[in-house]
Amino acid sequence: MQESHNSSSSEQELISMSTETSSTSNAGDTLISESVIESTPSLEQLLKDAELKATEHHDAWLRAKADAENIRKRAQIDIANAHKYAIEKFSIELLAVMDSLDAAMVVENITLENFRNGVELTHKQLTNVFEKFNIKAISPVGEKFDPHQHQAMCMVESELPVNTVTQVMQRGYMLFDRVIRPAMVAVSKNKEGA
Repeated sequence: MQESHNSSSSEQELISMSTETSSTSNAGDTLISESVIESTPSLEQLLKDAELKATEHHDAWLRAKADAENIRKRAQIDIANAHKYAIEKFSIELLAVMDSLDAAMVVENITLENFRNGVELTHKQLTNVFEKFNIKAISPVGEKFDPHQHQAMCMVESELPVNTVTQVMQRGYMLFDRVIRPAMVAVSKNKEGA
């Protein structure tokens, strides 16, 4: 009996220990779950954080958009100014030629020789300006007619091969490789009766 009493008392001890353990573990679980709940932000907090981030991103986007618009406007102004003032250097160089012409107009007692010398000097100044800015004359006498650089004004009978430039009525000009004015020319044709 004593054994049964011992066994029943040990059973009671086990039950009480298990109850204590389970109540302790339940309390621990409750504490753990409460700490998890406390450490996990609420939905309201998450929403506020998301709204703040969205506002920051929206502001950054608006700033980037405004910067891009300002850059575009500055680029348009720069392009407009480049077109507007592209010939500024050329214009400054032409002023010397204009000054020479103005000086010639002021002279009262001019001789033919002085007049010719003044025209030659002015022509030389203008030629220097053209060279400086890569403007080249097209003077194609004796060359084959090229419709990209020449404008045929008439055809004349000539000993030269057909479609050869026989006379330049007005010189043409090129700016670098682009024709800015074609040369006005007379072009050869076969002699009639030949």
